[in-house]
Amino acid sequence: MSSTSSTPNTAKMRPIQEVAAGLGIPQEYLLPYGKGKVKVQLEARAAGREPGRLVLVTAITPTDAGEGKTTTSIGLVNGLAHIGEKACLALREPSFGPTFGMKGGATGGGKATVEPTDEINLHFTGDFHAISAANNLLAAILDNHLHFGNKLGIDLRRILWRRVIDLNDRSLRQTVIGLGGPGQGMPRETGFDITPASEVMAALCLAEDAEDLRRRLSRMLIALTADGEPITPTDLDAVGAMMVVLRDALMPNLVQTNEGVPAFIHGGPFANIAHGCNSVIATKMSMAFADWTVTEAGFGADLGAEKFFDIKCVGAGLEPAAVVLVATARALKRHGKVKKGELDEPNAQAVAAGLPNLFKHVENISQFVGPPVVALNRFAQDSDEEIEVIRRACADQLKVPFAVCEGFSHGGEGGAELARAVVENATTNTHGFRPLYDPDLSPQEKMERIARTIYGASRVIFTAQAKRDLKLMSRLGYDGLPLCVAKTQKSLSDNPRRVGRPEDFTVTVRGVVPAAGAGFLIPLVGTLLRMPGLPVSPQSERMDLIDGQIVGLR
Repeated sequence: MSSTSSTPNTAKMRPIQEVAAGLGIPQEYLLPYGKGKVKVQLEARAAGREPGRLVLVTAITPTDAGEGKTTTSIGLVNGLAHIGEKACLALREPSFGPTFGMKGGATGGGKATVEPTDEINLHFTGDFHAISAANNLLAAILDNHLHFGNKLGIDLRRILWRRVIDLNDRSLRQTVIGLGGPGQGMPRETGFDITPASEVMAALCLAEDAEDLRRRLSRMLIALTADGEPITPTDLDAVGAMMVVLRDALMPNLVQTNEGVPAFIHGGPFANIAHGCNSVIATKMSMAFADWTVTEAGFGADLGAEKFFDIKCVGAGLEPAAVVLVATARALKRHGKVKKGELDEPNAQAVAAGLPNLFKHVENISQFVGPPVVALNRFAQDSDEEIEVIRRACADQLKVPFAVCEGFSHGGEGGAELARAVVENATTNTHGFRPLYDPDLSPQEKMERIARTIYGASRVIFTAQAKRDLKLMSRLGYDGLPLCVAKTQKSLSDNPRRVGRPEDFTVTVRGVVPAAGAGFLIPLVGTLLRMPGLPVSPQSERMDLIDGQIVGLR
């Protein structure tokens, strides 16, 4: 359901200080940012108690517009509150890229939103700007070092650090800087990534506290010398300045849903080119004060969920109590090979044809944490026959819980069925958490495990460049790091046109990028780019400011 098609009901919203007090966060730890949002100092966590239960919301392979994970997450947390549970959200911050590009805003929709929606979708508390500035400050310091003699002997052909901007701008993917003469810097090729792909973003989202963030920034690999020795921000005396820029961005942001349920919104890495989860700090802050924390991981479970388990949970010592797998009739029809323009037309036969994609994601999640709860995010045009096809498949073939989520249309009441299913699943599931791979495996073995087990590939090919990259990673001592695969979100394979549950396909790794500070390696699979472009008709064309009111953003 489009987030632009309905105005949310905010009648149950409360003053943000009251929301914090309801969680149990002492007022002295709150830093107000306007009327509806506060930052929470990290020291507040000590005032909490034993961590509550963590619930992950993920999805099947999505359509271009997404399947409503955020709307479902909000509907679920509203539903938990509706049935009397103490619950809190922990979500990512929206990026300008999707906001002005393909998807529009990322704060839910209808009667399942986080508020203040417009502010969260735009500048919010300035976290994204701070992350961009810290990233680009490091780039400026590096180029300044080159301009004034390059005492470290950095090889201009082996500079890994790029600038970032939080927009979809394909024209900046490859650039040349330093033109115009000796006073304008050292000419070299470089480029821009989008801010959610910045290693600074990943480092902040995986850090436990300020000192952990400092350590992560200190060990980032940004260049190599002519002799192949690593250069880090520490070598450029840049870490302190970056920490200054990131001081406030490290603190999580507390807002609320349209029904007054607390929501931490913090950090925003994408899941196709980064690890796709909100910050560890916000997640643990929520768990310290709520009985149930609902979080999400981006795109399909082959991307966000796998990275949530193998990177975030392993690194932060988290164990999810339950997983919600969001499915829609639209997505299943896409996997049943219905044309894009016909996805909103009733077609139970196509839904049935698309079920193998759902089956594969259930199979994958079950390896990590046991059976998930399948949640149908119901759209207005979904027929009863289509829903029954999915319900029967869950009951008869998958043997997993199923619930219809109507949070978009009916708020917390519409999320109550899903909430009850999640509580029961978390209470009865005895599987426990198991990562996909052992950290002692080589990067090649980890990639084989992910590609064959999660994607369903029959073969993995490493190009000559990927092999050279892996040899360098091994020499630098990075073999023990987990993998954060950069892959298309449109398919379980590395080919975005292969829908459903592809079989007998090859995954090609064309390169491996180090993110030593964040704490993972990034295999580049297929042709996915770390700087998206705008679509033919971006969402920005439908936005305006009229009489002081923003239109077209929701």
